[in-house]
Amino acid sequence: MTTIATPLTEEELYDAGRAARSRVPRSSQADYTPAPGRDPLGILQRQHENRLQNLVKLRVERMSASAFAFYRGTAAIQAADLSAAPEAGGEVVICGDAHISNFGIYRSPERSMVFDINDFDEAAVGPFEWDVKRMLTSVVLAGRSVGLGGSALRSIVLSSAAMYRNSLRNALQSSLYGRYFRVTSLVDRQILSPDSERMIKRTLKESEKRTSERVASRTLTSGGEGLQFVENPPVLTRLEPEIRVLVDQVFEAYRATVPTNIALMLSQYTVLDVARRVVGVGSVGTRCFIIALGDPTGDILILQLKEADKSVVQQFGGIPPVVGYLDPAILAEHQGYRVVGCQRILQAVSDPFLGYLSLEGLSFYMRIFRNRNASFEIADMNPTQFSEYSQACAIVLGRAHARSPKAQFVSGYIGTGGAFVRAAAEWAHKYAAQAEADYATFLDAAREGRFE
Repeated sequence: MTTIATPLTEEELYDAGRAARSRVPRSSQADYTPAPGRDPLGILQRQHENRLQNLVKLRVERMSASAFAFYRGTAAIQAADLSAAPEAGGEVVICGDAHISNFGIYRSPERSMVFDINDFDEAAVGPFEWDVKRMLTSVVLAGRSVGLGGSALRSIVLSSAAMYRNSLRNALQSSLYGRYFRVTSLVDRQILSPDSERMIKRTLKESEKRTSERVASRTLTSGGEGLQFVENPPVLTRLEPEIRVLVDQVFEAYRATVPTNIALMLSQYTVLDVARRVVGVGSVGTRCFIIALGDPTGDILILQLKEADKSVVQQFGGIPPVVGYLDPAILAEHQGYRVVGCQRILQAVSDPFLGYLSLEGLSFYMRIFRNRNASFEIADMNPTQFSEYSQACAIVLGRAHARSPKAQFVSGYIGTGGAFVRAAAEWAHKYAAQAEADYATFLDAAREGRFE
């Protein structure tokens, strides 16, 4: 792999970020003007072209639920809009879809419960501003969905932006080793209000139901050919015979991309059955499967195989791949490699079963399905819980960005004051208004049958 050319020291990178303010004033980060000829519905239709057509209607239904649900499914639209936005110039590995519902809890390999980013389909190397602005806009839209507005919501957005700034700066005071291996644990967290403590306990309790064992008990049944998934269309459906026969081949290709200990462990499992499984909001219509594996003791492990297309950061944002972060030769052939690689960079601790493969010209990645992963229910939050949750997401995002080589440049550009914080928050409110207008247009188009 090519080494990233960073001849500057961390102090020099910080100073270079400060110097970038003269070229890209931090106040300019508040600017948003819709591009001439902007076509958000056209972008959605372009995405639908490569998806399973029988699931497009379901994707439209899920995105129609609210302006925030619509926003969750429109990372491509925002990437296109951000392509003309001011950029300071210090790229980092970004999530690409850092809205606050893409943060949550999961179980680490050591069986500790961790809070971190949990979706990487759009992850890439790109402008740090894109993640910050997507996160803050989601705070605005999600806040409005729970009845917040006015000065109260503006205060939460500003606080979240400030938490990102502080978190990035604090993480960069650690050694490089410390930046990569500081786990965002639910035990080692900042002091929270009793309301938020109750919310965490409730979510942890709910996560106990989200395990492979529970999925197996609820979706597998004994048939003439052994254990099989029970269909529940359109969410869970059986595979066509010609695809089912490829599964063993797919499983072996995947095993070649995981760590040696995991590969050896998986060699002792047998594939029991495979089914299509619909997931998420924005991901609906992509090719996604769950695979039931049986071990010699009779235990069952469920893995998820999910299609990986090019990141919207590249597809619609026009940001080319940056040399040095990922192996360019593998990246050219495997978008699943991009997802897995970026996840391992951004998360403090990741799923050891992450792997990737290609099948009939399509890229996929594999991971554990239901590893006590759970999202916090934003719709059930009170103002205190929502404020503290939004700030926690910002803290995690700052720590994730701190792992990239040019993070000190970003910190130098942002500084310690409020200029960038205020500008990014202002942009978020402007873009939330754009997203709500797009949502209204989307609903009209859906009623007229444009997506059918």
